[in-house]
Amino acid sequence: MSGEGQIAYDFAVLRAVPHVHLGAFVPVGVVVHARTAGFLAMRALTDEAALAARVPDVDHELLARYLRSCCAVAAGDPAGGPIAFAPPSERFHWLTAPRSDVLQSSPIHGGLTTDLPRALETLFAEYVLRDSR
Repeated sequence: MSGEGQIAYDFAVLRAVPHVHLGAFVPVGVVVHARTAGFLAMRALTDEAALAARVPDVDHELLARYLRSCCAVAAGDPAGGPIAFAPPSERFHWLTAPRSDVLQSSPIHGGLTTDLPRALETLFAEYVLRDSR
């Protein structure tokens, strides 16, 4: 395989951490960034009922709003606030910055693809949806 047409990307899994002091987490989203393609996208569970079922020990309405806000930041939507106007690379680093909050990012990982939206969907299915089965 020559790698021709392959696009390098970085991704992180967003995790709900209901008890920060214990460190246990539940995957709730994925963010993908490809600097050379100017691509930044995020997919997350934002349905309050689904979040309540998966992460029962948190305010699921607040977590859903927080995740919707992060999706807006990734999309460059003004609803995400001032950070949404930053370039994609800055928004990615803001979304994946270490936090001691109920919503945290995994370490950043890399990959190669020819189809970035499909890679996002595949990662979301692998890291988030598989845990709900």
